[in-house]
Amino acid sequence: MAKVELRGVGKIYDGNVRAVENSNITIEDREFCVFVGPSGCGKSTTLRMIAGLEDITEGELLIDGEIMNDVPPKDRNIAMVFQNYALYPHMTVFDNMAFGLKIRKTDKAEIQRRVDEAARILDLTQYLERKPKALSGGQRQRVAVGRAIVRNPKVFLFDEPLSNLDAKLRVTMRGEISDLHNRLQATMIYVTHDQIEAMTMGTKIVVMRDGKIQQIGTPLGLYNHPINKFVAGFIGTPPMNFLTVKIVEKGGAIIADEGSFTLEPTAEQQKSLKAFVGKEVFFGVRPEDLNYEKTPAAKNNMQMKVSNKEPLGAETHVFLQSKGQNIVAKVSPETDFQLGDTVNFTPNMEKCKFFSKEDEKNICEEIQDTWTAIKADN
Repeated sequence: MAKVELRGVGKIYDGNVRAVENSNITIEDREFCVFVGPSGCGKSTTLRMIAGLEDITEGELLIDGEIMNDVPPKDRNIAMVFQNYALYPHMTVFDNMAFGLKIRKTDKAEIQRRVDEAARILDLTQYLERKPKALSGGQRQRVAVGRAIVRNPKVFLFDEPLSNLDAKLRVTMRGEISDLHNRLQATMIYVTHDQIEAMTMGTKIVVMRDGKIQQIGTPLGLYNHPINKFVAGFIGTPPMNFLTVKIVEKGGAIIADEGSFTLEPTAEQQKSLKAFVGKEVFFGVRPEDLNYEKTPAAKNNMQMKVSNKEPLGAETHVFLQSKGQNIVAKVSPETDFQLGDTVNFTPNMEKCKFFSKEDEKNICEEIQDTWTAIKADN
């Protein structure tokens, strides 16, 4: 397959609108790389520059070591799967999958072989004579994927391919695309705004915001060691909670004072927080790292009021409030809370994070914005 490199790639539209800025990404051969971020962050624009559907304003794009900036899309040997399937309604499944090969004057026997093989991989053999209107949404998406597979491209590009499917089908298709990557051992680049898709499918994740790369890493690397508040809040479901606390020194220890309760950081965290004494910072704790206490704990007790709850079967999400600040905790479904109850939780301080209010960077961890540093920690 292929190695894809973006070296300082940027995109500026008319009127000096900068959509992508200084993107440096290396996607190794056979990797499944996911670009994730909110709408308008530049992820689809980056994908379209790789495909050749958008001109590159700055920097260089290389595929297998060759600069592709001025190479037409048809000559890049890539295949793209779009959000809206883009199938020809008057053609059968076979003809939709074979169309690109026919345009390239591929031998009929070779076309038959490739389509049959792709149909077998995607479980579409029994549908080859149907037209798209006779297929479900998931089957249509598989046809779109099959049309890409038959071309034997160097790189597969997916632009939010599951966003038009219902929730249950999205889960099924996530598994199918991941399984497809394992079978084909292909280089795949996948764009989504859904961090669950990113976490469950990607071997490498690129988190983007406002046209800039925030962090590159493995799913667990980003989850456990976010470089800033944005990444911490974007990766994880439900997202990380953030409380504004003031760092104070008390009895020789560094304390995080929320106003209605205080927290004692770990010894390592205190070393980094010394420079922030007298300042407000963001305290981050994930819902799964909050432990319910039946009685107030002697240390790091967070006493808050229950403002809402969401029973989800296997777990319950409890919404808590203190001094106008809100957080969410995960508890077992057997835990019986009533709205307005005052309850006690203790955070797992080893897993909690602190972020500067000035630049929102992780205070207590030295994290480089590189794939190598994140990968080495897993």
